[in-house]
Amino acid sequence: MKNKYLLCWYTILVCWLLPWQLIAQTASSKGLMLSLADEPFEILVQKVEAQSTYHFYYDTTQVQGLRITIQVVGQPLPSVLKAVLKDSKLYFAIDEQHNVFITKGTPVYTQLPGEQSATSVTTHILPVKKSERLISDPDHFSALERRLYEIGNGNRQLSEKSTISGYVRLATSGEPIVGAAVYVEPSGLSTATDAEGRYSLTLPSTRYELWVKGIGLRSTKRQILLRADGRLDIVVDNNNTTLQEVIIQGQHNKNVTSTQMGIEQLDIKTIRQVPTALGEADVLRVLLTLPGVKSVGEGSTGLNVRGGGTDQNLILFNSATIYNPSHLFGFFSAFNPDIVDKVELYKAAIPAQFGGRLSSVLDITSRDGNTEKLHGTGGIGLLTSRLALEGPIVNKKNTFLVGGRTTYSDWLLKQLPSKEFNRSAAAFYDGNVQLKHIFNNHNTLTGSAYISRDRFRLASDTVYRYTNQAASLKWQHVVNERLAGNITGTYSRYYYDITNQNNPAVASALSYSLLQASVQADASYLLSDKHTIEFGAGSTLYNIEPGSLKPLGNESLIAGTTLAHEKALESALYVSDKITIGPRLLATVGLRYSFFNALGPRNVYRYLSGAARSESTIIDTVAYGASQVLATYHGPEYRVAARYAFNDNSSVKLSYNRTRQYIHMLSNTTVMSPTDVWKLSDANVRPQVGDQAAIGYYRDAKQHTIETSVEIYYKKLHDVVDYKSGALLLLNSHIETDIINAQGRAYGVEFLVRKLTGKINGWLSYTYSRSLIRTKGLSSDEIINQGKYYPSNFDKPHDVSLVGNYRFNKRFSTSLNFVYNTGRPITLPLAKYYVNNTVRVYYSERNAYRVPDYYRFDIALNIEGNHKITKFSHSSWNIGIYNLTGRKNPYSIYFKSVDGVVKGYKLSIFGRPIPTVTYNFKF
Repeated sequence: MKNKYLLCWYTILVCWLLPWQLIAQTASSKGLMLSLADEPFEILVQKVEAQSTYHFYYDTTQVQGLRITIQVVGQPLPSVLKAVLKDSKLYFAIDEQHNVFITKGTPVYTQLPGEQSATSVTTHILPVKKSERLISDPDHFSALERRLYEIGNGNRQLSEKSTISGYVRLATSGEPIVGAAVYVEPSGLSTATDAEGRYSLTLPSTRYELWVKGIGLRSTKRQILLRADGRLDIVVDNNNTTLQEVIIQGQHNKNVTSTQMGIEQLDIKTIRQVPTALGEADVLRVLLTLPGVKSVGEGSTGLNVRGGGTDQNLILFNSATIYNPSHLFGFFSAFNPDIVDKVELYKAAIPAQFGGRLSSVLDITSRDGNTEKLHGTGGIGLLTSRLALEGPIVNKKNTFLVGGRTTYSDWLLKQLPSKEFNRSAAAFYDGNVQLKHIFNNHNTLTGSAYISRDRFRLASDTVYRYTNQAASLKWQHVVNERLAGNITGTYSRYYYDITNQNNPAVASALSYSLLQASVQADASYLLSDKHTIEFGAGSTLYNIEPGSLKPLGNESLIAGTTLAHEKALESALYVSDKITIGPRLLATVGLRYSFFNALGPRNVYRYLSGAARSESTIIDTVAYGASQVLATYHGPEYRVAARYAFNDNSSVKLSYNRTRQYIHMLSNTTVMSPTDVWKLSDANVRPQVGDQAAIGYYRDAKQHTIETSVEIYYKKLHDVVDYKSGALLLLNSHIETDIINAQGRAYGVEFLVRKLTGKINGWLSYTYSRSLIRTKGLSSDEIINQGKYYPSNFDKPHDVSLVGNYRFNKRFSTSLNFVYNTGRPITLPLAKYYVNNTVRVYYSERNAYRVPDYYRFDIALNIEGNHKITKFSHSSWNIGIYNLTGRKNPYSIYFKSVDGVVKGYKLSIFGRPIPTVTYNFKF
């Protein structure tokens, strides 16, 4: 009985719809009946839609003022529209579903020219969720640009706003394009792809040309009809005519248009062009040529950013923290250049999702594996060799990337005739693995792992080893066109050990370990075309083994000791809003709130109130059990940035941010050392707090190919870690008695001019900056330089860098690098005196003098192989000279007493020109 009722209703429905369908088909095929006398275009649309299945889509502003006078009997719609639009600049296109698109100035072409006329072309509406094929072919791109993409399945009325989003990827490999400009014509509204290559725009629902542009990319466009929220993934191709040009910022006009200031972005192509000490492309060395970034000396990879210490930089590799980013005494960075995709350094206006350090965030990301075919890159140099492989696994939804690097410096040292060198040893290796799986258009899972290990011995039996381990797992999820997010879990470990077996009586092994595990959730929500909300939360668990000394062998007289473990939990919540206040004014306002809990088990010393901390002022010891909270710190971290654009070529920006740091590096050297230890805040060591304000002016010239900027900043630092004279940092169970809480301030001005394209390209930077520190303690040994501000160890007022590239042709180019900076501060012995017949040395105030100024000139020649596409592999040579003038730049100044006379000596790392040769290949 039920089936009979259904059959009856179905028959009635068909009988009711069929006449209307036949009438509509007749009207559409046999012609229209129209009579209009000086009527607006909208009346024509209403009459046509009333007697046919045609539906019109158009911008009302483009047909405003168009009046129609026409008498039509049995004419098809294309003939009617030809007559109506004959003397206007309007075009029409009709698809197979009887949708009619009216455009001004540019006709809608969805097939290759010649197939049909522009006025009666059949429009192919592609499925919105279908991604474009990854094919690097001019005809293929031409076809993509002529198709019309219908976005969304909304109503035919084009009045409300809708959101279009998707990913921009490279056609040859499927890698996401970061920082590309995505904008629509004729409105000019724009955005930029994020770190995952994703873009999102909210626009009035109508027809647009969607453009994608970026330096080093071939500009491309898509014809879209935005009806409702939807997705469109876009593939782009490299611009072969700009191969090897300097690429610092991928987004068109980003120097002027974005609210972000104090950011430096480097592409691996840029990094490869800068000459380095030992011939291998080096991420950290190139960063040192940018304004506001310094190092205390040659051979050091520790960065001092805008007057901050090396521990005040958060260094991330695929979201995991790296604590010692150097190899081989600091001559190499810990990052394989064949793995690195992009580098971002935030010096000011640090985004709200980052925290935990005062000075900067260095975010390094590796490449995704090639989705199309197996691909390899590598190189062989005088000291190192490297290799990286990538490609799809089974299908394009699974990709891999693996890379390794090692050195043969250990073998080379043994070939030297000097016993001082051939008894030494130095070696390192590092390895990377990354796997990515694309479940669908909404879900992607990426896992990566990294390990580096160093071992060296300097003409003795003391062996130093240190290791970095890092891993991350990231799930990206696109909820809809407006909301996307990701969850990232990371693991980081840094440990070292020092063994001494030269003398059996003092044979020992010293070890240290730092481990952290983190989880972070981030999301981005496009609230409207004027508000983009980013929010998230994260938590990090620290576990530090501060030091363990153990005897080696039965004859050792060393008494073993192990310091108590340190544990802590650091958490944070954040939210930020990117606000479009007007066409010229943009702002980003954010708040991060961080929490820190120092955890047991641990014994905490209590000291006499109002007295300087020392072992003699301990009044109590409090024992805390496992996971008990022994100290808590928390507070807000503000993020404010704004940009006002005078025009398309110039703008002014300002920013303010507050940051908090709960972990501190303790070091008795001015450079980053493998034996440095990290200390967590606790009941006796307060967290560091920093405030920075900055303002800058930015101007582009010659169609945005030349960028200029000047930024002025001022920083105030609270509770910075400093040390008493003669402080003991290793295996000190009362480390807080040797630490002083200091106040710091830093200020400066940075100038940058860079040319991004052409045969001659590069950049010139100049920085004037000061970094000062002051200590006011409760005793004389806690007061340094009478409590006045004095230069910090990395105060170097003047810094000039020039990086230039000249391309003779597609195969030959040359690069140069010039660096000059003021010498760093030192403390000098000024006199000697006797106390009870004992010689004492009188020293100057701390950091009252400076080592000689530093300058260096490097040059390199880059030779490309021929560019035949059918070759199995492509190769290149890099031939360079580091320190061309052979200047003996001082690394450090030290003093020795010789026959009762104190003499000073200068140590130079490279005192002569260093030739380098590197062979690079890819297949």
